[in-house]
Amino acid sequence: MLTSLISSLPVGSLTVTILLIVGYFFTFKKCNVNPFWSLIPGIRDYKLAKVAGRTSDAIKYMIFEIIAFICTTIIQFNIELFNSNIDEYAEIFLLLFGMAMLGGVGSFVYTLRIFSGLCDIFHVKKKWLIFIIFGGRFLPLMIWGLGKKYVPTLIEEEKEVDGAALSGIKVDSTGDGLAINIEERVATDNFKKKTLLRDIHLNIDPGHMVLLLGGSGAGKTTFVNAINGYEKADANIILNGTSIYDEYGSMKYKIGFVPQADLMRGNDTVISTLKDAAKLRLPTSMSTDDRNARIQEALDFFGLEPVKSNLVSKLSGGQRKRLSIAMEYISNPDLFILDEPDSGLDGVMARELMEGLRKIADQGKIVIVITHSPDRVIDLFDDVIVLAKDSKLTGRLTFFGPISAAKDFFEREQMEKIVLRINRKEEGGEGLADSFIEKYAEVYNG
Repeated sequence: MLTSLISSLPVGSLTVTILLIVGYFFTFKKCNVNPFWSLIPGIRDYKLAKVAGRTSDAIKYMIFEIIAFICTTIIQFNIELFNSNIDEYAEIFLLLFGMAMLGGVGSFVYTLRIFSGLCDIFHVKKKWLIFIIFGGRFLPLMIWGLGKKYVPTLIEEEKEVDGAALSGIKVDSTGDGLAINIEERVATDNFKKKTLLRDIHLNIDPGHMVLLLGGSGAGKTTFVNAINGYEKADANIILNGTSIYDEYGSMKYKIGFVPQADLMRGNDTVISTLKDAAKLRLPTSMSTDDRNARIQEALDFFGLEPVKSNLVSKLSGGQRKRLSIAMEYISNPDLFILDEPDSGLDGVMARELMEGLRKIADQGKIVIVITHSPDRVIDLFDDVIVLAKDSKLTGRLTFFGPISAAKDFFEREQMEKIVLRINRKEEGGEGLADSFIEKYAEVYNG
């Protein structure tokens, strides 16, 4: 191979390294990337893949490279041990050798994918990949970087936009109820910071049933995960005077979360399912009589007494939903969060389920519900939280308040029509999220 021939020279490995750096340097310079990244292994591969539009391939390439490097290094440092005790360490040697080979093959495959993308960028035929196959990665980089006739078509970076202005809102967290002050929720994707939520501040009073509304990707699930402490944000979340984040060990029992997909075992009975939930969610110090009383209360409240001996797999859709909620209800939480509890239910069953949630709120609890069919049960809700993606694709608060006020604010009578107002134009909406985010801040700050 070409690299092997050069490496056979006294200074072969150094020569290859220098040629590779030169190739990266001039390719980066031509592609408007800081050429000094060519000096840093790993990062230069990521930058090159980004130029080629193959950023995700760079991550996989680096993972395989690390696997190959670690396994090869271990073998090299222990080669004498393996040679002298081959019978004893044969399995370990073969495992390391196999992992090293896997890493090498994987990094080679993703190198080809990255350079295939570069072929497209530089408008050359894929036959250039022959140089990669035979180990001459530096050669195409030098030719493309130094050759005047090779002009890349650069992939445009996503333009930076300002997004809606910050609201300046901060809510009081000293009273009863749920006080939410989320500064931001950030995640990292391919070494790039992405802000999922920002500037969300609101107070929910005890006894209120609240609709969480927003289009796809608006951040509803991220929002509820930030509230319940499952995915902590840069935030201050206070429930009835106690920080959910600071006192998570005890506060998690004050929160009932019902996901869209239930996690119940189909071959368990209703009563055994509730008994298992009681063991998990009630204090071990609680007496058997008190524990059984809580189970019975859940059975009665959700109308499950007649089917308590039935298998979960034999329940209707509505009964399964009620059982999912009953499992959380057992611990008597102050906050209920439900992700599409009416999914898959017809209008009558959905209404019946939502009326049950209304009864829970009337006990002084806070109930937050995500539903994609809000208008059929909208009269049961007190307030609505409306989230939307601003022009930076960050989840923002566009409104919080009573249902009637939301209709006036957005000048729409139906919740589905409100979502259309704030959805992006490419999603079939009116693209007015930024203006409503700023309008809400103006109204709130008065």
